[in-house]
Amino acid sequence: MNDTQSSPARGVLRVYLGAAPGVGKTYKMLEEGRRRLERGTDVVVAVVETHGREQTARLLDGFEVVDRRTVTYRGATLDDLDLDAVLARRPQVALVDEMAHTNAPGSRHGKRWEDIDELLDAGIDVITTVNVQHLESLNDALTRITGVEQRETIPDEIVRRADQIELVDMAPEALRRRIVHGNVYPQDRIDAALGNYFRPGNLTALRELALLWVADRVDDELLDYRAAHGIERPWETRERIVVAITGAPSGEVLLRRAARIAERSRGELIGVHVRRSDGLGRGSDDTVLADHRRLLADLGGRYHEVVGDDPAEALVAFARGENATQLVLGTSRRTRADELLHGSIINRAIRTSPDIDVHVIAHDATPSTGATGDRRRRWRREFSRPLPRGRLLAGWLVAVLGPPLLTLMFVPFRDDDGLPGVLPAYMLIVVASALLGGTAPALAASVLGFLVGNVSLTRPYGTFRITQLSSVVALSSFLTIGLIVALVVGRLGRRTVEVERARAQAQALSAAAATLAETDAVGGLLDKLRAVLSLQAVAIDDEGALLAIAGDVERLDDAVASRFDLGEGRSLVTSPGVDNAEDRLLVRAFSDQLVAALRRNELIRAEREAAALAEIDRFRTALLRSVSHDLRTPLASIKASASSLLQDDIHWPPEVQREFISMIVEESDRLDRVVANLLDASRLEAGVLAITLGDIEVIDVVEHVLAAIPEAGHTTVAGDLDARVVADRALLERVIENLVRNATRHAPGPIEVQVHTTDGIGPETVSIDVVDHGPGVAPSERSTMFNGFQRLDDHGPGVGLGLAVAQGFMSAMGGSLHAADTADGGLTMQIVLPRASTPFS
Repeated sequence: MNDTQSSPARGVLRVYLGAAPGVGKTYKMLEEGRRRLERGTDVVVAVVETHGREQTARLLDGFEVVDRRTVTYRGATLDDLDLDAVLARRPQVALVDEMAHTNAPGSRHGKRWEDIDELLDAGIDVITTVNVQHLESLNDALTRITGVEQRETIPDEIVRRADQIELVDMAPEALRRRIVHGNVYPQDRIDAALGNYFRPGNLTALRELALLWVADRVDDELLDYRAAHGIERPWETRERIVVAITGAPSGEVLLRRAARIAERSRGELIGVHVRRSDGLGRGSDDTVLADHRRLLADLGGRYHEVVGDDPAEALVAFARGENATQLVLGTSRRTRADELLHGSIINRAIRTSPDIDVHVIAHDATPSTGATGDRRRRWRREFSRPLPRGRLLAGWLVAVLGPPLLTLMFVPFRDDDGLPGVLPAYMLIVVASALLGGTAPALAASVLGFLVGNVSLTRPYGTFRITQLSSVVALSSFLTIGLIVALVVGRLGRRTVEVERARAQAQALSAAAATLAETDAVGGLLDKLRAVLSLQAVAIDDEGALLAIAGDVERLDDAVASRFDLGEGRSLVTSPGVDNAEDRLLVRAFSDQLVAALRRNELIRAEREAAALAEIDRFRTALLRSVSHDLRTPLASIKASASSLLQDDIHWPPEVQREFISMIVEESDRLDRVVANLLDASRLEAGVLAITLGDIEVIDVVEHVLAAIPEAGHTTVAGDLDARVVADRALLERVIENLVRNATRHAPGPIEVQVHTTDGIGPETVSIDVVDHGPGVAPSERSTMFNGFQRLDDHGPGVGLGLAVAQGFMSAMGGSLHAADTADGGLTMQIVLPRASTPFS
């Protein structure tokens, strides 16, 4: 008998994905839980965050709620999901809100989705929620859109693995109405929410990203389903139009017609070019192909290349792989003889794709674009591809000198061996000239060998007449085989040169692609292009102004230079000009990279400008919000106290009058500090802060500051009381005052000011430490605590500029301000300034 207990089946995960906060994903989760509860399913609420929303809280009635566990961290009490309690309760379904939540310190897992994973492993079904802004892949994009960095993120794969995903969506205006009616945030947060994160543009972007993310997952599921069930026939869930790009000049007509078909059907446009398996094009112009690729991008399509010796089979296979519904082909440019010998690509594509609509687009077959013109161009390319000058010269020397010299060698023996024994030697000359110089020298060697062999080695000697049948057959066979060898071997030699050139171009393009990651990508690309083609100078001309140049600008001769269009009035100028077709193709490839690099530079500049504008907007928004709250509060207190004193019908006792007057003075001082911080922040931002450095006695400054702060009565001063620093006295007083006031506000215990020469920093510096024993600041928050308008909590006075102003003052004086943990708990703010070299007199 086997006592081993099998592990339970993994639970089912259902995720409600919210397009934005407040769309109702928690409400939907509770509704689903109630439906299952009414069907008799054992459902418990593991953790649900109602955020004070009454409608959501009412849905909790009738559910069994598992008690949360409480954690004390830095003096604060936190409650969180009690994973062990849920596992011990072992329900059929657990409702777990906020999948991307970060757990309290000391929890078994750092993130709530890890708790959910353990519940699923235990066989418990989980219904959970997550907002689209928490998805890791969308975090950067949403930060740029909304201006809010989302620190709690979850890997996309975790959500994609869910068994069920339901998008919870709402129109932007409907969500904003919910917020206005108080269904999402309390009244004091509505205006800030509507003016910042929940602007209509932000909500539209969030909604679009959520829809696209869910659509991609659905598309993946559909492809997986078709692959798992062996379904090759496309399903018309979405129109996809595949257009065949051949590199023919008529391809522009084909692309534009396919784009119109895609636009009318609201489908996706995909261009595909079939290359031979040997990597060398046949019947296509790579320069024209590059132009067609750019046109396809301008029309909104995406480009692919596939390898295949049968174009029809490769096209149909690609279309099936893309789940395409329509295939667009151009009318054949082949002659009837070509189609009889090689077959019709269009007919084979139609026969092999009965479930795909095939469009055959007619175009003009002018002499430049027709079959005759194609054959003429192919032959012209075949015989015009340049070989290295040395190889070409060697090939012609062998072709011209080889047959006569070989004939002179065999003339003394012509009566012994006869012509058939000599002809293989002539064939070697043909092969050698073909390998060295290509087709033309090999053809010349064949004809010349035939002529000199006929005249010198065939009876009657010295004439072109042939009297023996065997000699006729031998010479005719030699000439025929020589011509064939010349064509085949010559083409092979040129293909070898093309492969070597293609390899060199691929290496150059690979280096160019790597250059795009460099800071100065444009300059790097120009340098590489100049080096690859051995050019004297390469430059980018922007309507007469040179944006960038590589090489000697004096060598940039417009008379011999070539220009390549980069769009937007810019052109790439090469000196000397580039005339070779393969080199021009390489320059065009570099041009594409340069366009991408220029656009990236423009995007970087635009991003910096947008970031600066966003920072200004954030500063202005925070300033207005602070002015509306932190200036209005003390003014209201001052007005109330003054109005009370001016009432003639009420006789206030002296102690009450003093209380009113104290209130006026205290609130006036508070108002003065707020205004001073705002003005100082503006001066720091504008760089117009006036600084007067001098030899300052630290104890004198500290005692003067403490005397002006009534709540700092229990503050003690210790350490090197004779220390002196180089600083601006007024600014140093403001810094110490800000730090002491912060400490007394957040740490009710005793405050210490310690003055000493800092260890490990240098004997020429003095440290002034403001030490408290309060809750402290988490290390993760210290990177932002010195930013403007940052407060440790949302309560209490102040606009959150104190630390930002203090750090700005310290930087202006050549010092620094740091935050560190107090040894026995709390926060220590450390001021470091240069030590004065001479005593103050």
